[in-house]
Amino acid sequence: MAEWLWIFDLDNTLHDAGSQIFPRISLEMSRYLQHHLGLDEQGAQALRDRYWKHYGATLRGLIRHHGVDSAHFLRETHPLHELLDCLQHEPGLSRHLARLRGRKVLFSNAPRHYVDGILQRAGIERQFESVWGIEDVRLQPKPAPSGYRRIMQQLAASPGSMIMVEDSLDNLRTAKRLGMRTVWISRARHRPAFVDAVVRNIAALTRVGWVRRGPKEASC
Repeated sequence: MAEWLWIFDLDNTLHDAGSQIFPRISLEMSRYLQHHLGLDEQGAQALRDRYWKHYGATLRGLIRHHGVDSAHFLRETHPLHELLDCLQHEPGLSRHLARLRGRKVLFSNAPRHYVDGILQRAGIERQFESVWGIEDVRLQPKPAPSGYRRIMQQLAASPGSMIMVEDSLDNLRTAKRLGMRTVWISRARHRPAFVDAVVRNIAALTRVGWVRRGPKEASC
């Protein structure tokens, strides 16, 4: 029987980043801009917003216009030891992932040292055959399609056999355009047309009917 190739996001998909981790990273990014570019708090936030809207990531704007070293920026703005103390995830996460039939990879816009640290602390690093951080896709963050295509090429995978599991609708929209199945981690009651299933957590994935049937059967 054909099996799925799962592509999981990390933040707010496999763990709760919104309550403590994201605010801390945001604070560190603003501090970085203030310290290295000589901006005040308001100026730092304005520059972040401008680069985010134009480039899809603050870092890309900083590299292009200020010559910022990407490795230094990612390391300084993602202080791993402090962030790990804030980690929160659903109980039995490793067990829920293990119940999903098929290969599993992880694709995050976060830096690899952070991704690897979160996976290890959560005890789920062995669930994934490969892990992709922002450096692994040449600093081209989701929802840009280049990272998705790079992963598909490296894994020699057909998009029809792939499931993207994400909290971000923009990222799921790209996955759907490339031919993947899409699962939105959300408590929303509505389901956009480009989303194939909405679930509240990872445990609920095994209750999705077409997931249980496999890619060939699900396409019938």
